Parts: sequence; structure tokens; C-alpha cells
Amino acid sequence: MTEQKIRWGITGTARIARDGFLPALRAAGGGAAYAVGGRDPERTRHFAAENGVQHVLESYRAVCEDPDVDAVYVPTPNGVHAEITIMALEAGKAVLCEKPLCGNVDQTANVLKVAHRSVRPLWEAFVFPFHDQTRQILDLLANGAIGTLMQIDSSFHFHPESRNDVRYRPELAGGPTQDVGCYAIRLSRLLMSSEPEMALSKAVWAPEGVDEEMNGILGFPGNRYMVFSWSMRMPGQSFTRLLGTGGEIRLTNPYHARTTDTIEVIVGEDTQTILAGSAEPTFAPCIRHIHAALRGEEEPRHLAVDEAMGNAVAIEMVFESARRAET
Repeated sequence: MTEQKIRWGITGTARIARDGFLPALRAAGGGAAYAVGGRDPERTRHFAAENGVQHVLESYRAVCEDPDVDAVYVPTPNGVHAEITIMALEAGKAVLCEKPLCGNVDQTANVLKVAHRSVRPLWEAFVFPFHDQTRQILDLLANGAIGTLMQIDSSFHFHPESRNDVRYRPELAGGPTQDVGCYAIRLSRLLMSSEPEMALSKAVWAPEGVDEEMNGILGFPGNRYMVFSWSMRMPGQSFTRLLGTGGEIRLTNPYHARTTDTIEVIVGEDTQTILAGSAEPTFAPCIRHIHAALRGEEEPRHLAVDEAMGNAVAIEMVFESARRAET
């Protein structure tokens, strides 16, 4: 892999592949969209033609087992992540699987068992840990800019385009907790440098059987908390506030910062505003790291075997608390 581009196979034609992964792959350099495979041949051919993918294959398995594919990107609905990721790992491919890695703790454990013995790495597609904005936030906290971090307030809301959206399907692990709450959980675990100890949550359930809104708290060691609101019923936003013993940090978009997004550091009456975003596609730093890791130029970071189970356990805690609140 040291002398040629990393050849990516894509399992499916999801919007995140078109709008998130592929523009970033082009921006990152060092890789190529080699193949795509999906369930609908006509849609797959159209996707390949529109997005410059070199080869159209007949199935997800064909992508995973193609000997010319070096790495597989899995953008399918959450409920089928486990099956495809295991398929790709067992075929000897590196894998970048969309978040959440799996729909529950048992599936996550099965995937990570395969990943531990795999010859190539597995990443869960939380790309913000690779962003410069995240480094800036971690530096601010480490330098005591707001004292000791005590609470994270997370609001992440969006409206699906229709009730036919896959996020309304429970068999595909839909709902805002799986779809966007996982971001807030991953960020809080990173910034708190610990795992949550408890959850207190309440859900609004959609007729389809998924959570349509989830509100509550996650408790961390040291009497620290994340207070959250995740919803498919309100206009889109992903605002986050970090409250410390000496001030606060406000983030307009901690997960996919654009050029206009900011970090505001507020201490007393003083406010420092930092432009935190980039014109570069937000997947690009992660993809660039994967390319470097596969070429042996960097040690792999933020691997799923190290980080994915904590998220799966926390999501399960949130759901269990919400179900208890119904009884």
C-alpha cells in the first residue's frame, strides 16, 4: 500500500456516502473510490456514474471480497452495520463503518471480537476527534481555560424528510439516540476522559416504535454530567455548551464544523471567539489518517476496538432508563 492509492469499496448508495465520504476522499488525497455495490443495480450504477466510482459490483459481499479493494466504507442503515463490517474484516479489509457501529451491545461485542483478530483496523465513523477544533477544545480544557469541566449541555435536533426515512424503522436501529445522540455521547466520553456511570432519561416514542425524542442526563465520575436533548421533532441544530468551575465554552457545531462555526470561551464578562471550522470536508482528516495508518506512516488512532463499546453501553443505559420511566 505504500506506492499506490488506497482503493476504497463502498457498500451502498446512502446520502452520507455521496455528500460526506466521497468529497472528503477526494480532498484527503491518497485514495480512490474503486468500487460500489448495492441491492439495487440501477441505483448503484447511477451512483457510480454520478460520483466517479470506477467499478459497479453486484452486492455488499462482492465489495468486501474484491481482491483489489483495500478498505471498505459502510454507510448502510445502522441495523446492518454488524453483518457487513464482519464480512469486510473477515475478508481482510480495513473498515470505516458509519456510526453507531452497531445497534446494540451484543452486536458491538461480536464485531469487536472479529476486529481484535483482524489483520486490518476498524474505525467507527466519528470523524470529529480528528478535527483541529477538537484539539483546540481539548487544549483549552487541559490549560484550565474554564476551570474543571463539570457539565456538558448537548442539543442535537433534526427533521427527517418523511416518515419513510430509515430512522423511523426499529429493525434498522433508528431514532435520534442512535443517529445523533451517539455523537454527544462520544464527545462527552472524550472530554470527560471517563465512562458514564448512570443515565436518567425519558423518551417520546414514535408510532413506528423508535424513540422520536430523548431527554435526560448521563452521570460521570466526580459528580459531572451531560444534560441532553436529542430529537427528530425539532428544527436542526447541534449546539453544545461546556460548563466549568471558572467559565464556559459554547460550540456551534462540535461534530462537523464549517467555516462559520465558532468556539466561544466565556469567563466572567470576557468572551473570546475562535473560528473553529474549515472549508475542507469534515471527513477528510479522518480519511487522511486512515490512509497514513494503512501505509504504516502513522500509528492508528481512535480505533473501534478501543472506543466503540463505551458508546454502545451508554446508549443502552439511556434506553433502559427511558423504558423504566414508562413503567
